[in-house]
Amino acid sequence: MTKEYERICESLQSIREITNFQPTVGLVLGSGLGDFANQIQVEQIIDYHQIKHFPISTVDSHKGRYIFGRIGDVKLVCMQGRVHYYEGYQMKDVVLPIRLMGMLGVKKLLLTNAAGGINKSFQAGDFMMITGHIPTFIPNPLIGQNIQELGVRFPGMDQVYHDGIQNCIRNGAQKNKIPLQEGKYVQLTGPSFETPEEIEFLRIIGADAVGMSTVCEAIAAVHMGIEVGGISCISNMASGMNQNPLSAQDVDQTTTRVKADFEKLIKQTILEME
Repeated sequence: MTKEYERICESLQSIREITNFQPTVGLVLGSGLGDFANQIQVEQIIDYHQIKHFPISTVDSHKGRYIFGRIGDVKLVCMQGRVHYYEGYQMKDVVLPIRLMGMLGVKKLLLTNAAGGINKSFQAGDFMMITGHIPTFIPNPLIGQNIQELGVRFPGMDQVYHDGIQNCIRNGAQKNKIPLQEGKYVQLTGPSFETPEEIEFLRIIGADAVGMSTVCEAIAAVHMGIEVGGISCISNMASGMNQNPLSAQDVDQTTTRVKADFEKLIKQTILEME
């Protein structure tokens, strides 16, 4: 047993001392999207401070807690607030919450985020289903001694975003008459927004949206054999694509505006996943 696996097991024990709830679906709520948690029939709420070794979010809009409960008949655990690499945590800490989800029994994972739109056909307020990602600009969370109990040393990443979950997202959008974009997402470290030159480079290499999360979480999940899906809320068009300077307020304003559609899309997608 590696020291890191021992640490994860200690975190798991902290949770199991509070609840024996067995989720099969995991959900991570991105910046400005945390209110979806109000849709959950709650069984148990665990604050991140209650979990041994757990990283604590320092972003004001991230409440920082696991919510265990149900959407219909689906048993899920929801992260209402994530941690980011830019907050100063090591990558092993950033993906610890995802690994714990897998240890708790999660087989399918839906990742959401607020992202900057790079594709010129997008506009603020769009939803983009993630069909692929570009992880080149962040440390791989699997660097270091492999945790054999979680997965193999060299896991394949041929298809990170599972076909079945992609179909669930499409069905969720169609049933609620919500327009859905599709594209590739790239994670940068942040916390600064990108320069226009960076955005032009990312467009050249095939990115449709950019953010500061999600990719590392998806890699850690695939390593554990978890099926992954992803949805970006295009909260703003990226640097250089409009005349106004970017700000965190743009994210909050857009996610508030599309809140109702986001909640419908996520709820139906989760129901489709079972």
